[in-house]
Amino acid sequence: MTEGLSKLEKDIYGAICRRDGIKASEIALQLGVKRHEVNACLFSSALMREFCYRDEDARWYGMIRHRRPYDALYDFSGWYGTVREFLLLDEENFMTELTEGCQRIARSLNDARGVIHSFRDCREVMISLSDDLREMSGEPFEDWEIAFEVRFNRARYIRVYADVLLICNGHVFSLEFKMKDKVLEEDLEQSVKYVPYLQIIFGEDMKITPALVLTGAEGIFEHKDISCGEGRMNGIICSRDMLFNVLDEQLMFLIQ
Repeated sequence: MTEGLSKLEKDIYGAICRRDGIKASEIALQLGVKRHEVNACLFSSALMREFCYRDEDARWYGMIRHRRPYDALYDFSGWYGTVREFLLLDEENFMTELTEGCQRIARSLNDARGVIHSFRDCREVMISLSDDLREMSGEPFEDWEIAFEVRFNRARYIRVYADVLLICNGHVFSLEFKMKDKVLEEDLEQSVKYVPYLQIIFGEDMKITPALVLTGAEGIFEHKDISCGEGRMNGIICSRDMLFNVLDEQLMFLIQ
């Protein structure tokens, strides 16, 4: 489902992103491959070229390291910070920062399809989720990371567009928002299609959970088997009032 990316590319990228600087010889030793194979990949792969960099000592670094905090997400998001920072912003200040951030990452703000209204709708749902977490989880969720309007589109084979990424220890929740009350097949497919790429970006130690959030619906929480590339993937559909259940199913707040 990550067509065009070889296993070696993914392994090299993972080796780079797990370290604070690593040389090609060290990557080769770690992966048990020849150094010239590593070098060829480092200098030819779009993934390395766009998401990694090399310093003057020939050490390679990932722009997004495989550990929290993922603060480099700022460069790929309309808005990035902790949940606490998000909650401290009133609606207008958040909207100002989000729209300025979208301009920074070249995310179109053509409002013909109600983009600005969808931003406000998305914020409202995430505020409501925070209220539910505060009431029912007992978790220090305000230290979690949250990114709105995420755009990974630099490399030839990596394309990720996410409305919201919510990140806590061991988990990334990828949330696709639709201001609808009914499920469309294309929306379901969109909600899961970027999971393989998010797995590469965040690393194998993070579990990626996608969900389609229908903000015009109520009382919906269900799983569905969805076509994704050449395979199938489990997707989640929920209404705005059931988003807490998506997190609880993975983090098991209510049985602790």
